[in-house]
Amino acid sequence: MLARKEMKLTEGPLFRQIVLFSLPLVLSNLLQVLFNMSDIAVVGQFAGARALGAVGSTAILVSLFTGFLIGMGSGINVIVARYLGAGRDRDVQESIHTAFLLMVITGLVLLAVGMLFSGPLLQLLGTKSELIDGAVTYLKLYSLGMPGAAVFNYGSAVLSAGGDTKRPLVFLSCAGVLNVLLNLFFVIVCHMAEAGVALASAVSQSMAAVLIVLSLMHRTEAACLTMRHLRITPSKARQILSLSIPAGLQNAIFAIANLFVQAGVNTFDAVMVEGNSAAANADGLVYDVMAAIYTACSSFMSQNYGAGKRKRVIRSYTLSLLLSLGVGLFMGLMLVLFGKEFLSIFTRDPEVIEAGMHRLTVMGISYGFSAFMDCTIAASRGLGKSVVPTVIVILGSCVFRVIWVYTVFAYFHTIRSLYLLYIFSWTLTAAAEIVYFARCWREKRERLSDD
Repeated sequence: MLARKEMKLTEGPLFRQIVLFSLPLVLSNLLQVLFNMSDIAVVGQFAGARALGAVGSTAILVSLFTGFLIGMGSGINVIVARYLGAGRDRDVQESIHTAFLLMVITGLVLLAVGMLFSGPLLQLLGTKSELIDGAVTYLKLYSLGMPGAAVFNYGSAVLSAGGDTKRPLVFLSCAGVLNVLLNLFFVIVCHMAEAGVALASAVSQSMAAVLIVLSLMHRTEAACLTMRHLRITPSKARQILSLSIPAGLQNAIFAIANLFVQAGVNTFDAVMVEGNSAAANADGLVYDVMAAIYTACSSFMSQNYGAGKRKRVIRSYTLSLLLSLGVGLFMGLMLVLFGKEFLSIFTRDPEVIEAGMHRLTVMGISYGFSAFMDCTIAASRGLGKSVVPTVIVILGSCVFRVIWVYTVFAYFHTIRSLYLLYIFSWTLTAAAEIVYFARCWREKRERLSDD
């Protein structure tokens, strides 16, 4: 039986449920973005433009790490939601204990990568010589929080699979307040600049992980974490990894493709690099708000698919798509209209703000259209399909963006020609993802009831 704070995803008014389910996730995702954003804001305001550029230069690598973990969590969410919808408690138990160990291992691997390869990765990006020392320091210390981030995303995935999106928000709110306070203390009082904000994020992420694990251990439902039951069940590990690894890679692939975009940005002067670093914070805000709706899409589709409810499965997709499209268009418009005010959070330099507006103007118009791609990928994942959507993303986003950088951007070599690659790659990838999803749905729907 579901706890009082949890929502039953297989019954009730669907649109209202999707909105109520998404809102706490939206706030949770925003708080995760604010970890890194507050780092950039504090160093930009109190440590100067060079520190801002150094921390901002790591944004793509940070997105690669965190995006992979968020993607892994989304795969876990689908598996647990399906078993909950089907009422298979033993499978729920085996899944959540296997997933916990897999995510801890993943977090430790990312920690090792950050500590050992921060310098080479930042050099590969062409990070400015005057920024690279601070960027390496930030990325190494930030990596200390990767195990905590992995565990938090795991716990959030398990709780949201059962309809509980409020507790992750509460835990992340506590960690977010701690993050801001530690940022201010380390930078203003201790004069630690990049090192200070990185440590603040690592400590905060670890705190969020501890809180969510304690919550899972004190549950009375099927999705309860018990330390003595921790073991990797091979069959469940295969299921989880078959969905989670492609989902994680899908998110990481965007970051990998954006490495080439960052390399293109680095061909301009330091002011443009710093302006891009400030403006890129909008990406996390918009994407993660929309990503909450994609999580709702996968959760609702997976539970209703497990329960055999055909109409609710497809309506979960269409309603989520319309909602995420509307949210993306609205947030993009607000950023175009109030971009200078947004950028002033991170820097007081008018030249840097002007440089940042180049990105916000193009991206603000484009954000909403990413919903056609990402929501359709989430829908395919809700049906248990993750490998082919990832291959499509690799071709449509990663490969296409690299080709764009070395052809269209190389020809025009303007900052706008670089930023336009986003909407073109989203459109191309969305068309292919929609075709694939339609084919998958035709195969699946015959097995379900008419509700």
